[in-house]
Amino acid sequence: MFVVILHLVALTLSWFIFENNRLYFIISEAFIIFSIVVAWQLYIQLLQPLKMLMQGVEAIKDRDFNVKFLSTGKHEMDQLIDVYNQMMDELRTERTRQEQQHFFLEKLIFTSPTGIIILDYDDNVQQINPKALQIINVAVEQVLKYPIDRLEHPLLLQIKHLRSGEAIVVKPDGINTYKIQKSHFIDRGFSRHFIMIEDLTTEILAAEKNVYGKVIRMMAHEVNNTVGPVNSIMQSALKTDQLWEGHRNNTLKDALQVAMDRNQNLNLFMRNFADLVKLPAANKKPVDLHHLVRSTATLMEIKAGEKQVEFEFRLADGPFIVSADEQQMEQVLINIVKNAIEAIETKGKVSFITLPHKRSLVIADTGKGIEEVNTSDLFSPFFSTKKDGQGIGLTLVREILTNHACDFSLKTSTEKQTEFTIVFH
Repeated sequence: MFVVILHLVALTLSWFIFENNRLYFIISEAFIIFSIVVAWQLYIQLLQPLKMLMQGVEAIKDRDFNVKFLSTGKHEMDQLIDVYNQMMDELRTERTRQEQQHFFLEKLIFTSPTGIIILDYDDNVQQINPKALQIINVAVEQVLKYPIDRLEHPLLLQIKHLRSGEAIVVKPDGINTYKIQKSHFIDRGFSRHFIMIEDLTTEILAAEKNVYGKVIRMMAHEVNNTVGPVNSIMQSALKTDQLWEGHRNNTLKDALQVAMDRNQNLNLFMRNFADLVKLPAANKKPVDLHHLVRSTATLMEIKAGEKQVEFEFRLADGPFIVSADEQQMEQVLINIVKNAIEAIETKGKVSFITLPHKRSLVIADTGKGIEEVNTSDLFSPFFSTKKDGQGIGLTLVREILTNHACDFSLKTSTEKQTEFTIVFH
């Protein structure tokens, strides 16, 4: 507008100055026209970089980092274009790198063998990976966008007492062991928390088995080395008639026989422990679980009758086929039923319940239940709540079910019944 007004003033003045001299008027008019053309060219050259700059700004707003400008042949303009093109290349490379890192992080979280729960700024669950869902056994809709401290789960309840950077090892069901760790990261200038839940069950079981395996082998070696010769000496003494001539009663002889029997029981006791360590791999075959349950109940009927314990069968219709080692699974059922009978003082009931749609077997008893203080130690080697218990039954059950890759739990239900649940896969 300024250039247009300036040239209009020049045209008007040239008319008044050179009104009587047409030649000078024409020359001045030609000069003014030339000035207008030059001014227009300068205007175009001034606006072109600004237009290109605005196009670049719009591309950056749209996050389109593929827009680049070609050189114009003008030094100043080409310098601006080179700087812009370099900036776009850097932005495009950085965005690609960030997208790759984000994809890698998402993939790492999704496939991680550790349960990961990521919280938002208000400690609501924003993201949870499949392993964490498997551990806490809930659907993703039940946890997303919910405050972490309001989720009712034994593991998640432990998180309330953790501060960032702290870790705790818990055994909520007496079988599985988990390490829970809470930490934080900075997102857009603000702190956000995340929780990692690591399943230590397999490692701890392997370490326990290795430790008590060494102890049992050492004990078995020492006991066998002692019991064998001692029994041999006592047996020789019992068979030597000259030693017993003139004795009016056989009290000493009976005592030696009792000692031999006790030695044999001790030998059998150590052999049972040794068998626990040498448990063979499961020879899995299709087995009808209903048939196995009924045959085990038949085997345990006499022991149940001694306490007036009844068996109740709530089995689904038809066969229930599972893949299992029949002998080892029978040993599992015998130990569970034996414990259930012993937990009942008198006149009780042991129930066998199968749920084929859940691939599970539940053995429930009306005994005295499980004290909460003992829950975490029930499957530990050598632990027993019984006066003369050896602490081997449930340890053997744990080892066999672990070899079969079965999930299992032992708890007291709301009906005050002790329930042992086995889930077959």
